[in-house]
Amino acid sequence: MNADLQGSHFPARHWHALEDGRIQCDVCPRFCKLNDGQRGLCFVRARDGDHLVLTTYGRSSGFCVDPIEKKPLNHFLPGTPVFSFGTAGCNLTCKFCQNWDISKAREIDRLNDSAAPDLIARAAAQLKCRSVAYTYNDPVVFMEYAIDTAIACRQLGIKNVAVTAGYMAPAARAEFYAHMDAANVDLKAFSEGFYHQLCGGHLADVLDTLVYLKHETRVWFEITTLLIPGQNDSDAELAEMTAWIFRELGPDVPLHFSAFHPDWKMRDIANTPAATLTRARRIARDAGLSFVYTGNVHDEVGGSTYCPQCGSRLIGRDWYQLTAWGLDENGCCKSCRTPVPGVFEAQPGDWGRKRLPVRLTR
Repeated sequence: MNADLQGSHFPARHWHALEDGRIQCDVCPRFCKLNDGQRGLCFVRARDGDHLVLTTYGRSSGFCVDPIEKKPLNHFLPGTPVFSFGTAGCNLTCKFCQNWDISKAREIDRLNDSAAPDLIARAAAQLKCRSVAYTYNDPVVFMEYAIDTAIACRQLGIKNVAVTAGYMAPAARAEFYAHMDAANVDLKAFSEGFYHQLCGGHLADVLDTLVYLKHETRVWFEITTLLIPGQNDSDAELAEMTAWIFRELGPDVPLHFSAFHPDWKMRDIANTPAATLTRARRIARDAGLSFVYTGNVHDEVGGSTYCPQCGSRLIGRDWYQLTAWGLDENGCCKSCRTPVPGVFEAQPGDWGRKRLPVRLTR
């Protein structure tokens, strides 16, 4: 192994050799082209000799049991606990990253916990988690580890959740989502300028992922947009974005607007006012979207689910705590029997807002 790649490593998939002797990683639209010993922009996918390797396989920045609503997923097994973990690295360069200490870290800086996929699955089962979330940093960059863990989880009846920016190439995307049951995709803005200047990526590739999820998979997915004052929160951009969602994905895809706080390289911008989230929610509902939520603020109205037919409150939420349940055993509104899109059980979970850090040992 190359001396610069010491540590955990695992054969990576989705790459090919180029005529000039370099190796191209085909996991994301960045298509990094590497000489021996070089790493991709994500830092965790690297060339070792004539192969591509994942340097973070089996190593995590930490494990925690969270409420599923924190991912955020409001229509996927509400109230249940989700076993959550990430690794290090990211394939975008967002200047406003809210998890920069993980996503921007070199793996040797943050990966203190080790766990094989089967150990994670057993731990999730022992802790009575209904799902495992690949989160904190984007699972796109550790897809082999995530997929192997997802396979182990499904063998125990545990579902799998991806929390991702959706910046993934088609072939890798198809393999990855074949193992996922739900996803929350960050739609960071609705302008190419924002993606290019603040994220180092392209909007069209993320839109392709959303269309793929809707029309070519059975994965339940929701969308989150972090609203940054003066950057992606204008009425015009929000109207254009929500009109696209309605037209291309339909009215039933839940959309979360969350509040920005100053972080990473954008500490000179103020926190998002709660009024901005309320305005965005109104614009989205006016565009025809049925399930629009506010996040990172205390807003019981914006955090709750309402029947699009009769207006009854179906799921009340105070932060991550469920306060009301208006669905019948078939996932329909108890008042008017309208079916509600999502993955529901006869009764909600009772995990509440607890956060439980976990250390794994064999």
